[in-house]
Amino acid sequence: MNTERRGGTTPPREGRRIVAGSATGLLAVGAALGAAELVAGMTGSVSPVVAVGDVVVDATPAFLMEWAIALFGTADKVVLVTGITAVLFGAGAVLGVIALRRPVLGYAGLAVFALAGLAAVLLRRADDPWAAAPVVAGAAAGALALALLSRSARTARRPGREGRPQAPADAETAPAQVGSDRGPGRRGFVLTATGVLVGSATAGALGRWLPDALGGAGARSALALPAAAEPLPALPSGTDLGVPGLAPFSTPNADFYRIDTALTVPRLDSTRWRLRVHGMVDEPFEIDMDELLALPLVEADITMTCVSNQVGGDLVGNSRWLGFPLADLLRRAGVQSGADQILSTSDDGWTCGTPTEVVMDGRDALLAVGMGGEPLPHEHGYPARMVVPGLYGFVSATKWVTDIKLTRFADERAYWARRDWAVRAPIKVMSRVDVPAPLGRVPSGDTVLAGVAWAQHRGVAAVEVSVDDGDWWEAELAQVPGIDTWVQWVAETALEPGPHTVRVRATDATGRTQTSERTEPIPDGATGWHSIRFTAE
Repeated sequence: MNTERRGGTTPPREGRRIVAGSATGLLAVGAALGAAELVAGMTGSVSPVVAVGDVVVDATPAFLMEWAIALFGTADKVVLVTGITAVLFGAGAVLGVIALRRPVLGYAGLAVFALAGLAAVLLRRADDPWAAAPVVAGAAAGALALALLSRSARTARRPGREGRPQAPADAETAPAQVGSDRGPGRRGFVLTATGVLVGSATAGALGRWLPDALGGAGARSALALPAAAEPLPALPSGTDLGVPGLAPFSTPNADFYRIDTALTVPRLDSTRWRLRVHGMVDEPFEIDMDELLALPLVEADITMTCVSNQVGGDLVGNSRWLGFPLADLLRRAGVQSGADQILSTSDDGWTCGTPTEVVMDGRDALLAVGMGGEPLPHEHGYPARMVVPGLYGFVSATKWVTDIKLTRFADERAYWARRDWAVRAPIKVMSRVDVPAPLGRVPSGDTVLAGVAWAQHRGVAAVEVSVDDGDWWEAELAQVPGIDTWVQWVAETALEPGPHTVRVRATDATGRTQTSERTEPIPDGATGWHSIRFTAE
């Protein structure tokens, strides 16, 4: 009698079946994802995980999305992709167990996931002829792996089947039990599983590597940017105060903040890139990269800020951009009366609504192709993006831009506007303390305080600091090349040993002083004074 079954525990045979089935399902999912990633890399499409994630993001209510952004910050995409992948592997483990007893149900479950992936890519990538290829390849690889592994697992469970009488069911008399380490079936399963695992990992790695390796003439490394028609002079010598710990005036590309809804960074081919300009215009047209680079490009020093930036946050950066004036591009099309919105669309389907009058008012709004003296990094919009000084990025800074439509705010709403964020979002005057570091320790006596302040397209007229709730006094401002960048500030004071608090506030060139009232970033930017605590020793 089987005492383990009577005692309510899982018998060894059943437990080994569950382990073998779970491993089968996990490896089949891995094979599907690896094959899908490989085909996505070969065709320039997105993987099914990313396609499903895009649909999840689109369907997520605004309050949940804002909660995720607040909780996870810039890691929100990693969390989402990890969650989707975990769900797939979890479901795969269950399907693998089922497939050992009911193979048809295992394949049916795989088909359900394949159909969900197809629906996701067609919702977001219906215009891409290769959009479905990764899903189809992944489903085929997953089905093949499931068949091979299931067969091998069943063989491992029945070592005496081939031309010999079945072993007695009685556990005490059976010469070889389920999954016995001595049976050749188990070794066959391990070898099959190892082959599937190595193949899946190799396919996935190749899929990630291929977009850059096969980029050819359209790769970022192959793009040669022309010089600006009228290059800007070098930055004034006093733009960077050189204070240790203070953010540099020009943010290195590698350190520039990245905020967008793309779950993976698009890897576009510049030779295939096209920008369509249409809508409420007299003469719609398309422009490719060769035409764009042949135009008289201009340079502009512009600081960009994300609306998600908290008071004292680092979602802000400054660079010298190279591009063609957006206003000239729109004049070529002939903007019709009443077209108060520029609705731009990213390659990944994200949309942005920018006030037309802002782009046309003479500021350095650009269709940018260069950043920091090199082609746009993939993370920042290669091969082309919009840069509009004075507006938060969610209403101005479309990366991987492929479509510009002149329309009305009353007629069409962009991605974040549909989630009740502001439609016209000028950047608020803001300042930040960088030195000393929060909770840092500094020598007592003469102490340097430093930071940055910004009020794009208005300029910063003054920065004031206060220590330990004392009187405000004016800090010294660094030089700036124009009103569209941030400015460094520095102040010195004598401090006694002990804990201290420093506050900062800025005033823009219109006379508006940064308010002390604290508000959250959503829907149109945070407000409040930044303060830090530190200790003088």
